[in-house]
Amino acid sequence: MPLLARMVACPLAVDVRSGAVAALPALLSDGRISSGGNVAVVVGPGQGQRVAAEVQPTLRNANIHLVEGGTLEAALDLAAMLRKSSYDAVVGIGGGRTLDVAKYAASLMGLPMVAVATNLAHDGIASPVASLEHEGRKESHGVHIPIAVVVDLDYVRTCPPEQLRSGLGDALSNLSALADWELAGRERGEPIDGLAAALARSGAESLLYRTDELGSEEFLTALAEALVLSGVAMAVAGSSRPCSGACHEISHAIDALYPGKATHGEQVAAGALFASFLRGDDGVGDLDAAFRRHGVPRLPQDLGLTEEQFRAAVAYAPSTRPDRYTILEHLDMDEEEIQARVSEFVDAFDS
Repeated sequence: MPLLARMVACPLAVDVRSGAVAALPALLSDGRISSGGNVAVVVGPGQGQRVAAEVQPTLRNANIHLVEGGTLEAALDLAAMLRKSSYDAVVGIGGGRTLDVAKYAASLMGLPMVAVATNLAHDGIASPVASLEHEGRKESHGVHIPIAVVVDLDYVRTCPPEQLRSGLGDALSNLSALADWELAGRERGEPIDGLAAALARSGAESLLYRTDELGSEEFLTALAEALVLSGVAMAVAGSSRPCSGACHEISHAIDALYPGKATHGEQVAAGALFASFLRGDDGVGDLDAAFRRHGVPRLPQDLGLTEEQFRAAVAYAPSTRPDRYTILEHLDMDEEEIQARVSEFVDAFDS
């Protein structure tokens, strides 16, 4: 009888630990990615340059490319530079914007890409999505999933605390995104990929009840692994559905209406708590407790927004993902209803 198998895109290697960067040259060779070290190393300003300086002596055939900002134009310029030479792979080193530029350019050129993350601010580390700015707006582009992921905790520890809180908010928001997916399944018959859901949920739940310090070795390891699992969940689902619901719609709306207010993960955390409140989720109290425990923003004022601004973002949110069905589309609230529910939300959690 024929054998039917699911082909799951996932990294060949995931290395999360202190000192992981030192093993990068061996990873490239042992993984048959580039035995001769003929790679393009893409770095952003800051820590990416430090990491590149550490590994360059052992990657003698590597060329360093500095990129500024996470724009579509930067990614296209990088692809044009890659086209001028022959490379075995692209190694992106830095934060989310640098990795997204590298992922997009590598995908355009049909090259494998290794992600070396210097912070844990969101779940783009291992995802098949590149979020790039274009003409003042952020756009999501489908890309190849990284062939390997390296997270050196020595570099992650030096990041500003808000970046770690952002990553935690993004990882825990999976619980709200999955609840929205289940809602779409009940109301619209939208198919739910059980494997993708399990991966996204397990990463979030590994963090939900932790009481150790956010900056501890054990917490950072769990956070990195949860963010990688989110990326793989998206690759399995073929979309961002297992990790993106009303929480992300609200964040996209805030970006469009009030750019620069907070990080992506901080915004989706507040959006996830509000969406969980709207659905009346049994776990909303546990989610709130986790955010409180680690100082993750929960309410409009934590994001530097007034209630009026947050209401405007909630009203605008469904238009950011017209094809996505979440609690916001389900309730289809008018202006008066949004005002009442936001006031109830703030009253319920502002203590």
